[in-house]
Amino acid sequence: MPEQDLTKTELIAKLQDIEWEDFEVKEAHSEIPQSSWETVSAFSNTAGGWLVFGVKKFNRQYAISGVQNPERIEHEFVTVLRSGNKFNKTIDVRPKKYEFAEGKVLAFYIPPKSPREKPVYFNSRNNTFIRTASGDQRATNEEIDNFFRASSFEEKDRELTNYAISDLDPESIRSYRTYFASVNPAHRYIPLRDEEFLEKMGLSEGGKINYGGVLLFGTEECLSNMIPQYRIEYLEIPGTSYSDAPVRYSFRITSEKNLFLTFFEVYEPLSRKINVPFSLRGGVREDDPPHMQAMREALVNLIIHTDYFSQASPRIRVFSDRIEFFNPGALPKKLEDILKEDFSQPRNPVLAKAFRYLKLAENIGSGFHKMIDGWKAHYGLNPVIGGDFDFYKITFPTVAIRTKDKTEDKTKDKKYDLNREHEIKAILQKNGHLSVQEIAAQAGISYAGAYYHVANLVKKGLLRHVGSRKSGHWEVVEK
Repeated sequence: MPEQDLTKTELIAKLQDIEWEDFEVKEAHSEIPQSSWETVSAFSNTAGGWLVFGVKKFNRQYAISGVQNPERIEHEFVTVLRSGNKFNKTIDVRPKKYEFAEGKVLAFYIPPKSPREKPVYFNSRNNTFIRTASGDQRATNEEIDNFFRASSFEEKDRELTNYAISDLDPESIRSYRTYFASVNPAHRYIPLRDEEFLEKMGLSEGGKINYGGVLLFGTEECLSNMIPQYRIEYLEIPGTSYSDAPVRYSFRITSEKNLFLTFFEVYEPLSRKINVPFSLRGGVREDDPPHMQAMREALVNLIIHTDYFSQASPRIRVFSDRIEFFNPGALPKKLEDILKEDFSQPRNPVLAKAFRYLKLAENIGSGFHKMIDGWKAHYGLNPVIGGDFDFYKITFPTVAIRTKDKTEDKTKDKKYDLNREHEIKAILQKNGHLSVQEIAAQAGISYAGAYYHVANLVKKGLLRHVGSRKSGHWEVVEK
C-alpha cells in the first residue's frame, strides 16, 4: 500500500484479505497494545506499512471493533514515536481516522527508514523486528549486525556540502593533478580546468563540493568545521603493547590534513618500517616488492573504508611485532564472502575512485587478496582481520606469534585480546578517573570494544570501580 493515502474503500478491501506485508491490525479498544511497538520496528526496518487500531482478529477473520477515545490513543501513540525516548530513532507518522457504524478506526503510516538509520528498535537492541509475510519477526543477531554494516554504506561521500572550490586547498589539488598526469599521461581529464576536473572526478556538482571532495582536498579549517572529530593517527610503539613499552610511543603523527596529504605524510614513515631486501628484477632494483604493496593497499583501504562520522578515529599503530590498521566502520559483508567473491563495496566510493586513478589501490576487488598474499610472500605470516559491527582491524604480524597451537585462529585472537587488556590496564594505572569513552579514545578503539574489555577485566577480578559512577575511579588489581 503506498504511503500517499489509504481510503476507506481500500481499508475495507484489506480487511477482506488474509496476508499482508505492509498492513497490520490491532484491537486497541482502550489502550495501545504492546505488540504495536514490534510492528513499528518491523515496518521501519523493512518497507514501511499501515498500522491500524480498532480491528479485532479471530481465527482468519477480521472485524471492526472500534477505538474508545481515539483522540487520546492517537496523541499518546504519536507522542511516543516522536519523542525519541522509547525508540532509538524518531519516527514521524501520519495518522488517519475512519468512521464506521461499529466504531472509529485509526490508521498510522509507518515510513521505512533509510539504510543509514537502521536498525530501528525499542528499549534495547534485542527489540529489533523485521516484517515478513507471516508478520513481525524478531531479528537475529546476524540480521542486526547486517543492519549496522549497511548503515555505514550509504555513500555519504557523494552527498553535497555547502562548500565551493574556493574552500579547498589549491596546493593539494595541484599536487594531485601532477601525480594524476604522471601515471595517466594521455588521459582526457588533463587539459581540464580545476572546476571541470573536480566535476569529472565526481568530487563536485553544480559548483558544490561533496563530502568526498572536502575529505580529499579540504583545508584543515574546512575539515574541522565539517567533521569536528576528524583526524588520522599514526603511532610507533617500541614494544608489543603499551604496558611493556618504555614510552607510550616513540613517534606520532596526528594528521588533521586532508586525505591526499595525509596519505603521503603517513606512508613515508610507515614504508621505513617495512623490511625491503635488496633484489633485482630484469637487472633493475625492485623497490616495490609485494609486502610493500600490501602495506600501501592497507593504508588506502583504511582511507576509503573509514566511517569519518564515527566517534572513533582511523589509526595505524606500529608495534615491535606487528602493524595494526584500525578502521571505524564495519566491513560490508563477512570476510570469507568478500574473499570468495572478490567483492568490492567501498564505504567512500568517491575517495576510492580518486586513489584508483593514482594507481595506489586495486581497480578490481577489495584489495584484501593483495594484502594477504603480498604479506605472506615475504613474512610467511597471514594478516589477521577481525572486528565488530562498528569497526574492523587488520593486523600484519612481523614476527610469529607464540601460542600453544599456532594453527588455531581463536588462540591468536585471545593473544591480541590480552594485549588490549594489558593496554587498558596501563592506561588506567596512569589515570583511574577515565570514563569508558575516554578509555576508548586513548586506546584508539570503539566504545563497544572498550566496554567489552573493561567488563572482561572486571569479571576476571583484574579491575574494579571504587565509588559512584560520577565521582568514583578505577583501580587495577595486581594478581
